[in-house]
Amino acid sequence: MSAGRQTISLAITGASGTGYGLRLLECLLQAQCRVYLMISKAARVVMSLESDLSIPAQSAIAEQLLGERFGAAPEQLRVFGREQWTAPVASGTGAPEAMVVAPCSTGTLSAIACGASNNLIERAADVMLKEQRRLILMIRETPLSPIHLEQMLRLSRLGVTIMPASPGFYQRPQSVAELVDFMVARVLDHLSIEHQLLRRWGELSEIPDSSD
Repeated sequence: MSAGRQTISLAITGASGTGYGLRLLECLLQAQCRVYLMISKAARVVMSLESDLSIPAQSAIAEQLLGERFGAAPEQLRVFGREQWTAPVASGTGAPEAMVVAPCSTGTLSAIACGASNNLIERAADVMLKEQRRLILMIRETPLSPIHLEQMLRLSRLGVTIMPASPGFYQRPQSVAELVDFMVARVLDHLSIEHQLLRRWGELSEIPDSSD
C-alpha cells in the first residue's frame, strides 16, 4: 500500500483517547508524510490528563516540541492554531489529500455534520467534504445517542469514513499501546500507507481451522 509522500491533515479533539492522535502523528511522520496538525483547546487539557505531554497553545512552540519528540524532518510538520485562517487547510486550493480526526469528539462530529466551520478544525473538515476528499473520523464516545448516530449516518452517506475507536482483541494484546496501534493501523490502511503495526487477519497461526 504505497502512496508516496502524502500530505495529511490531522486533528486531535477533546475526546478521551488523545494517544490515538499522537501515535498516528508519529506513524505519519515515520512514513515520510507531511502533516498539517491541529489540536483543540479541549484536546490539550485531555492530553495533559492522559499522558506526560503538555502542548502549549502557541503553534510555533508546539510544532517544535512535537517535531523534536517524533523526529520530524524540516518543514514536515506544521501546527496551526484554532483561528489561523491563512492555513492551507482552510481552502480548497491548499487542501491535502486526506484528513483524519483522531480522536473525534461528538461535539466536533456535530459541527462537521452541520457545516459549522467555527474554528480551523471544523473548516478543514468542511473543505474536505466540499472538495470530495478522504475524511476519517475516529469517534470516541459511549454510549452513543440517537443524535450521534444520525450525524454519523449523515456523514457516512456523504462519503466520510466513520471509524469508532473500537480495537480488536483477536491478536491477544498485552498492552494499551497494542490496542492503540490496532486503531492507528486501520487508519493507515484507509490512507494507503504501509505499516507493520499488526498482523493481518489470516496471518495469525492461532486461528483454528474451522474444517476440523
